[in-house]
Amino acid sequence: MESIKELYKIGLGPSSSHTMGPNKAAKIFQKRNPNCKVTAELFGSLALTGRGHLTDVAIKRVFSNQDVEVIFNYDASGATGFGQEWASRHVNTAGVGPAEDIIEGTRRFCQEHPFVDSTKIGCMGASYGGFMTMYLQTRTDLFAAAISHAGIANHTSYWGQGYWGYNYSEVSMAGSYPWSHRELYVDRSPLFNADKIHTPLLLLHGDVDTNVPPIESLQMFTALKLLGREVALVQVKGQDHHIQ
Repeated sequence: MESIKELYKIGLGPSSSHTMGPNKAAKIFQKRNPNCKVTAELFGSLALTGRGHLTDVAIKRVFSNQDVEVIFNYDASGATGFGQEWASRHVNTAGVGPAEDIIEGTRRFCQEHPFVDSTKIGCMGASYGGFMTMYLQTRTDLFAAAISHAGIANHTSYWGQGYWGYNYSEVSMAGSYPWSHRELYVDRSPLFNADKIHTPLLLLHGDVDTNVPPIESLQMFTALKLLGREVALVQVKGQDHHIQ
């Protein structure tokens, strides 16, 4: 499987199109790899400026007659790299805000990039991204399938036994506690909204994860099984938070 990076040979980001024109790069790539299966990985900044850099034209030229896996990495509010104010927008939200950004960003991405099949969009993330993956499925049926790796399903149980545990009340849940802010710890926990999930979900977890204990995935797996939803759980023996 090749990456869109092979079009440019210089890493990631929209600057690639300043080094080698997308059309020229596309022709070279197509000539060198006539039968390859391709993954196109677009980051938020590149995706949003893709038309200006003729990225869509290049992608269509290369991938015109084959199925392509497109990976869209979106910089939702709360992400790092855009200043403190932007990064702190996830504090005391328990997912609200960043989730809406991702949903809206994904929909707009599909509208602006007609080569994307909007009926075959997957969603995946790890750690906080694993939580967000579960949480997103409680808010939308946009995704055809989802994979959550080492995600938090229940903010209350993580507060009690996770690696960050009650320190969450000093950072992402600053000044908020399970007994004082039920809307954050309960109402916005994926587990307490499991009945809203209809997207097929795969849960991945290392069985000795000391950061996010495996019980987080186990709780969600049990809930979805009881609800009769499509769910699978894979626990990797001897693996911690980062599965090798």
